[in-house]
Amino acid sequence: MLRPWPWLILMSFPALLSAQDRAQARSMVITRRGIVATAQPLASQAGAQILARGGSAVDAAIAANAVLSLVEPMMNGPGGDLFALIWDSKTGKLTGINASGWAPKGLSIDYLKKQGLSSLPSTSIHSVTVPGCVDGWEKLHKRFGRLPWRDLFKPAIYYAENGFPVSELIQWDWENSSSKLEGDARQLYMPDGRAPKVGQIFRNPQLAHALHLIAELGAQAFYSGPVGEAILETSRKLGGTMTADDLREFQSEWVQPISTEYRDWKVYQLPPNGQGAGTIEMLNIMENFPLGNYAQDSADALHVEIEAQKLAYMDLKRYIADPRQASIPLAGLLSKSYAKQRAALIAHEKANCDVEPGIPAEAGHGNTTYLSVVDKDGNIVSFIQSISDIFGSGIAVNGMGFLLHDRGGAFSLDPTHPNALAPRKRPFHTIIPGFMERGNLHIGFGIMRGSNQAQAQAQLVSNIADHKMNIQAALEAPRFNKHELSGCDLWMEARVPQSTRDELTKRGHHLIVVGDFSGYMGGGQVVMHDSAAKVNYGASSPRKDGAAIPEPDPYFSK
Repeated sequence: MLRPWPWLILMSFPALLSAQDRAQARSMVITRRGIVATAQPLASQAGAQILARGGSAVDAAIAANAVLSLVEPMMNGPGGDLFALIWDSKTGKLTGINASGWAPKGLSIDYLKKQGLSSLPSTSIHSVTVPGCVDGWEKLHKRFGRLPWRDLFKPAIYYAENGFPVSELIQWDWENSSSKLEGDARQLYMPDGRAPKVGQIFRNPQLAHALHLIAELGAQAFYSGPVGEAILETSRKLGGTMTADDLREFQSEWVQPISTEYRDWKVYQLPPNGQGAGTIEMLNIMENFPLGNYAQDSADALHVEIEAQKLAYMDLKRYIADPRQASIPLAGLLSKSYAKQRAALIAHEKANCDVEPGIPAEAGHGNTTYLSVVDKDGNIVSFIQSISDIFGSGIAVNGMGFLLHDRGGAFSLDPTHPNALAPRKRPFHTIIPGFMERGNLHIGFGIMRGSNQAQAQAQLVSNIADHKMNIQAALEAPRFNKHELSGCDLWMEARVPQSTRDELTKRGHHLIVVGDFSGYMGGGQVVMHDSAAKVNYGASSPRKDGAAIPEPDPYFSK
């Protein structure tokens, strides 16, 4: 039997020449209905079901986040903080919320010194600030929700009571990061003395109980009711300073997003105390170089991005703090003229291993899960929520089935630093939601993993704006992550060509090569609304277990 030559097949079907030979692993999800993209398919499915029942994008985001607190417990939960950007398709208005909690009134640098502490370990009760998540949920729902509050928690409660099979990458984090779990937390998450296996059914009836209380009583259950009482009991038992007033008096804050123009896109972030200003400064620096003329995975493009990251991150470390208690030169940090000064410090052929913070003008006052949702009307939620380190503080709330975050560990104990620990002050935050738009295209995006986020977001924006990638390709493209503030060492995915890596090494970069789709680069999600075509797009990173799942079409309705 004669076999057709391969070239003859390709000539007969020319579409195969391009469609079957591509760099990205997944296609975008495309629909006229809504899309929910999260780090775990069951959470995405729950959000999509909320949309199908008439819920808003915010309703779906809250429901998905509640499920994630069960199925991805080392990354997020009611014991952490959240930030979100919400885009209204009818008005074109973008709204931000900062639901990050403050330090207890009784916690200060002097107090820690009296306790003999010169640092703030992540497993210390003193690293626990007031969790802002639940107040953020409620404020978002009151302003943007459609379904009854209690309905949003039904999927999470169902899985908490009936169990769910543990997914692959989450299981790896569970098993390899569980050493910090002790006492009640170890019993809760290591029921047989070990982490659940892939596919093993895990239940958390304590979390179901806590979510029942929140569903029936609202945020009051958390800040002045039975959940709050359990938090205070846990804190007292471990010698913490948190009081009923610290919980009851906390309020999330509606904030005005900050932005920049990058190429022909407008890119938005939230203002400090988060690191979103770092993404904007990186982009403003990168704008001074013709990145679109370089290949995305070339040494020229990556060298500029790496050097821009060093410059922006030194400024982040030096200046970003809670604007309610610190003077921050935000306007200067975000200015194009300052970025031009910083860009002039980048040498084309040589890595700078000794970067210093700049001196911007105009001083003024001022680990994680990410999900994004677009509903059928085009409303977008870019939503990020975290308990800080993997498994947070490792401290489980008595009888409530969730962990407290250790966000206070991000404070500086240098009293002269803008981010110095102080009573009722919010610490520097790494978690940031992103949004960008150009003409009829509107994109909600985010990438996880601590300090990686600002640099990863800048790379994503460049992939879209400079290299004309679609949102799935832009999310999947190989990236770097410079995890140390100083020096020239950085992680880089193995998919970056060897020739590029050799050239970067020649320029003085010290590369640690990791896997093809490495978790060190952070998973991410992206949704996009085309307001002209009324079509939605979704993307989910293969660096996580997640998926972008569309809202079901109403094909069974009459």
